[in-house]
Amino acid sequence: MLKELNHVIDYIEEHLTDDDLSLEIISEYAGVSDYHFRKIFFYLSGLTLSEYIKNRKLSEANKDLLQGEKVTDVAFKYGYQSIDGFTRAFKKWSGFLPSEVIKKGISKSFPKLSFVITVKGGISMEFRIEDKPAFNLVGVSKRVPMQFKGVNMEIVKLAESITEEQREEMHSLQNIEPYEIVNASYDADANFLKEEGYLTHLIGVLTTENKVSDQLEKVPVEACTWAIFPNEGPFPSTLQETMAKIYSEWLPSSDYEVINAPVFSFTKMDEQKKDYAYSEVWIPVRKSIR
Repeated sequence: MLKELNHVIDYIEEHLTDDDLSLEIISEYAGVSDYHFRKIFFYLSGLTLSEYIKNRKLSEANKDLLQGEKVTDVAFKYGYQSIDGFTRAFKKWSGFLPSEVIKKGISKSFPKLSFVITVKGGISMEFRIEDKPAFNLVGVSKRVPMQFKGVNMEIVKLAESITEEQREEMHSLQNIEPYEIVNASYDADANFLKEEGYLTHLIGVLTTENKVSDQLEKVPVEACTWAIFPNEGPFPSTLQETMAKIYSEWLPSSDYEVINAPVFSFTKMDEQKKDYAYSEVWIPVRKSIR
């Protein structure tokens, strides 16, 4: 995946001024799904793909202005439909106006990225691959705000809202591994990578049963392959760090890509150690076709 990512960076550089430089074309060029590529790109760079392209365009525009090109020509060269639109975007990005670049020679740059994976501490990630038939996620769900670190209080409130009747029905339906209460996430807003917006969080169980009462939500999950990552340590930081490493270290160097299906995990708290737990993260994947 690293090779493909760096090829994509080169492709973007060669087509910065193209009118048809779209995110879909870039993902297709990478040879992986759009969903997978955007997630990997963000976890490695800290930027969404569209943010990176915008930053590179404005950085190159800055160079052109320094070389004496007219603001009008530069604006249209990098795909802006008006001088005002370009001026606003440039000012927001750099802190100064395009005209100031020409008059005063001031500038800001955003260099081309190059991806290299460094596994911190030299510790390999433990994982296993498992094929699983279709099943349903059944439980209680709620739209909750994005939060990559710390305890999400909206999820805590969701857990506290579960009634005894709901618990009993979930327990009676549970008939497929893992036989644990799971936390599943899906249907994230388009800007989920920036930790903005909402996603749906479900607390429930896995079942092959289809008959479910209206007091529970049922989410069908198609048969697929799962990459499973056990982890143990302080909760929730260890679980969240594992999730980040899956996308920033394991997936880019593996033969798998993530698919657009619910991700889920379960956690078993240690009764002897405060805020310490064993967890497993289940990521839906498929063999890369590149």
